[in-house]
Amino acid sequence: MQISDVRDDIAEELISSQEISDKIQEVAAEVSADYAGKYPLLVAVLKGAVNTMSVFSQAVSIPVEIDFMSLSSYGSGTQSSGTITVRQDLGCDVAGRDVLIVEDIIDSGLTLEWLIDELKRRGAASVEVFALLEKPARHIAQVDVKYKGFTIPDEFVVGFGLDYDEKYRNLDSIAVLKPEVYEA
Repeated sequence: MQISDVRDDIAEELISSQEISDKIQEVAAEVSADYAGKYPLLVAVLKGAVNTMSVFSQAVSIPVEIDFMSLSSYGSGTQSSGTITVRQDLGCDVAGRDVLIVEDIIDSGLTLEWLIDELKRRGAASVEVFALLEKPARHIAQVDVKYKGFTIPDEFVVGFGLDYDEKYRNLDSIAVLKPEVYEA
């Protein structure tokens, strides 16, 4: 296996590190105001949302609890299979809690739709969503996203936690992957 610089596989930068930081700060201020006096549970889906969760949780000014789930609907492909597999469940009870899902990207929306329904089924008092990225052209399921980051075109993007076959998560921006990388 030949190792190269991850930037060699990038067609173009779509959203810069600074733009991501600015948007997360903006949304965190809104969330902090909306949840003032509450103790929300922030839930992120591993591994893609880790970077977003890390930066976002540090930007909110209210006390929060953080937890993670590992869900899979992709495998090593580029499109959702539509079947959700729980690899790791939450470590806490959501019953009676205000839950804010911190999401990296909404592609088909199927995983997020499943997660919202599951958290409600478990008795969450409320479930809202912050999605850093949305790709409307790929939506199959329509989910309500209260806190929105960026709307992006139907391109295969990586970086800031997003991957292709477990690579490129470490980029500090959102970038379009060269098609020859994933079509090979």
